[in-house]
Amino acid sequence: MFKNKAKFLGLAVLTSTLLLSGCGLFGNEATKKIDPPKTVTVVDKGTSKESKKNKETAENAVKTELYLIDKNGYVVPQTMNLPKTTSVAKQALEYLVVNGPVTDMLPNDFRAVLPEDTEASVDIKDSVATVNFSKEFKNYQPADEMKILQSVTWTMTQFDGVKTVKLKMNGHELTEMPVNGTPISQNLSRASGINIDTDDVVDISNTKPITVYYIGGEEGSYYYVPVTKRISASEKDPVVAAVNELIKGPSEKSNLVSEFMSDVKLKSAPKYQNGTVTLNFNKNIYGSFGENVISQHLLDTLVLSLTEQKGVDKVAVEVNGKANLKNDQGKKLTEPVTRPEKVNTGSF
Repeated sequence: MFKNKAKFLGLAVLTSTLLLSGCGLFGNEATKKIDPPKTVTVVDKGTSKESKKNKETAENAVKTELYLIDKNGYVVPQTMNLPKTTSVAKQALEYLVVNGPVTDMLPNDFRAVLPEDTEASVDIKDSVATVNFSKEFKNYQPADEMKILQSVTWTMTQFDGVKTVKLKMNGHELTEMPVNGTPISQNLSRASGINIDTDDVVDISNTKPITVYYIGGEEGSYYYVPVTKRISASEKDPVVAAVNELIKGPSEKSNLVSEFMSDVKLKSAPKYQNGTVTLNFNKNIYGSFGENVISQHLLDTLVLSLTEQKGVDKVAVEVNGKANLKNDQGKKLTEPVTRPEKVNTGSF
């Protein structure tokens, strides 16, 4: 099913743990070569005390993406319900601290990012979030230096009005990280990349970054992982480049997988109109599914990857010029798909 990754054939539970809010398309569980789930009948016995409690908890919470570190060292967004507050950005940083309030909420095999006892304040002005850390910020392992930079940058830039990030420690602006001395640009942004993959790159000076999403984790706890790869500086269409990277797949050295098979191709140039990009694929995008059926997981990674591009809000898919498609749960894809508000909202 997954290209070059036979160990991932037990993916029937993927999308339930990857449930992405806000689009209605990211919630099936069937995959290639997997038996469909058995029919389950649910009997409504009234609203239980537990369901009422869960509803009240949800009403008093705000969904926040925390960029945490998984067991393979990837920086991965995990959406969690955090207490409502007037300072969501500051709270997000507090939930990145080792042995902080996130401890009992951490998914299996994930860990927090910032050193224990680190305190932080955030000042947002003119689209810049200036983060001021306490002296404990410098107490991290050298191997985590880039992961910390990426986690803080991507966690902060999820919030409306934040495009770039500046770092301070004890009130003094940081021009380099305090342990390994990694240079810090004046304004950190998502353009700096995340989980950077430079495999097979001979001359990085003739390349530019592009971020796409692959699948990580294990059976019962799969999730989407953003990876920044390097493409030729001469590539003019970032959407075409992103599709090509999804087809190419992650590095063989990685623990990630892609549902795009190597024989998938675009039959024509992407069409752009009012924030919607329309892609026309050959029939190989069906994979092992029947005619007009597309894997939901493939669609998920495609939408997440393409909506990272400036000006792309929705994705429409055609095969051989026709749009009468459905996902592997039988849901018709009648409308272009928007990016979900948050990524990896499942709990496991």
